[in-house]
Amino acid sequence: MAGEGGRGRKRNWLGASPVPPPLLLLGVLPEARIGYKGPEGKEKESGAPSWWVVPRIRGVERCVTAKLPRLGSGRMQASLFLCLLAAELGAAVVAIASSEHQHHRVKNYPLLLPKEDQSSDATLPSYQIAQSNRDFAFSLYKQLVTEGPGKNVFFSPLSISTSLAMLSLGAQSATLTQILEGLCFNLSHISEREIHEGFQHIVRTLNLTSNDLEINMGNSLFVRKQMKLQEKFQGDLQRLYAAEALSTNFKDSAGAEKQINDYVEKKTRGRIVELVKDLDETTAMVLVNYIFFKAKWKTPFDPRDTQEKDFFVDDTTIVTVPMMTQKKASHRFLHDEELACLVLEMNYKGNASALFILPDEGKMKLVEEALTRETITRWNNQLRRRHMILIFPKFSISGHYGLETILPKLGIHDVFTTQADLSRISGNRNLKVSKVFHRAVLDVGEKGTEAAAATGIKIMYKSAPFIPPLVVHFNKPFLMYVFDKLTGSILFLGKVVNPTLK
Repeated sequence: MAGEGGRGRKRNWLGASPVPPPLLLLGVLPEARIGYKGPEGKEKESGAPSWWVVPRIRGVERCVTAKLPRLGSGRMQASLFLCLLAAELGAAVVAIASSEHQHHRVKNYPLLLPKEDQSSDATLPSYQIAQSNRDFAFSLYKQLVTEGPGKNVFFSPLSISTSLAMLSLGAQSATLTQILEGLCFNLSHISEREIHEGFQHIVRTLNLTSNDLEINMGNSLFVRKQMKLQEKFQGDLQRLYAAEALSTNFKDSAGAEKQINDYVEKKTRGRIVELVKDLDETTAMVLVNYIFFKAKWKTPFDPRDTQEKDFFVDDTTIVTVPMMTQKKASHRFLHDEELACLVLEMNYKGNASALFILPDEGKMKLVEEALTRETITRWNNQLRRRHMILIFPKFSISGHYGLETILPKLGIHDVFTTQADLSRISGNRNLKVSKVFHRAVLDVGEKGTEAAAATGIKIMYKSAPFIPPLVVHFNKPFLMYVFDKLTGSILFLGKVVNPTLK
């Protein structure tokens, strides 16, 4: 249970082994592609998009516990790898344990429930963990920005949190508490069981079929042949995270790398290659999480209207990028005078949306520091649909991070040290995490079916005097979020500083 043993516990669980074997977490996210259609216009200062807020839910009391496997010879140091992936192209995902939740994805399912109706859907397990997942996303974003000031930032908070939640099934005592609290869960209000059931609901829901939107999430374990997983641990991973266990010969490092990399490349349709490198005989298990996202804009852009235009990276750097245009767009929009930024929401077909935040000159840091659930709630309440001319860059963005130096700053530190208690994975408690690699890639372009969403929208009316249309031009650094409305999950989060850098 969370908190067993307390944080101050300093026991050495290694016995005769001086250092717990490393556990390596690798994360990769395949790209997300989107399409649009439209023209162009002059630049003008204006408002912003919309957002969603998930009501807080009270947790249940029972906790899921999982006892993990023993390594064959107790003193042998072993490594565990956790791989986080997210991709643009949908891929076949591990079959879900039970079929009772295989419903069709509901169209136009609101992520933000109206204040007067926050009852039924708010009880979904994924909603019970959505606020904490969002808090974790913003906390991690701020750390990544601090580590790389002035650089593009892009990652999948959901992929990382899902992998860490899976890892927590094998943790105990302070290690378990640190992982769950590092993920921003208040363990006095939510139980271990509720946390894992929330992720279970997310995995199942994201893998439901839809003609308009393709989102797939999968989890896999590559396990040392000599390592026998305990039934409880293996069962919970399969039941809660639909994790597939695959036997791997880590004594043949090159062969093990090829097996894992081929698997990942296939699941991501070629988007992620050579994910795993430098495996050795100490590797005990590799945990893999991947997310696929492929969507089309509800209001697509017309490629014929895309033109090369300037993008102002900073005071001294100007780059030329393809700028897409919608001449008669209608989106939820807001100009936040308090934080000096524009917020724009663009919907995909299906149940996903993207939020783009364009700070005024010199206000990026102000906006980043204000990224909280309270800010999101205020934006959601103030967003209004507006007719506009939208000019938006066509770009690709990626992020590749070693999170083993960042997660300790979020309170997850014992798992990387000799204090790690991952005894529910290994009966002799000789595991630790050595590396956490995460990679994410996103493509934004015009591609999409011709939609009628913008058809018939009029900016001028015969009976009204001429009013110049609102022009929203994303030609300087901005922030972005991609959401799944059914689960309230932030799929991707990032900052585009220079759209020409991939």
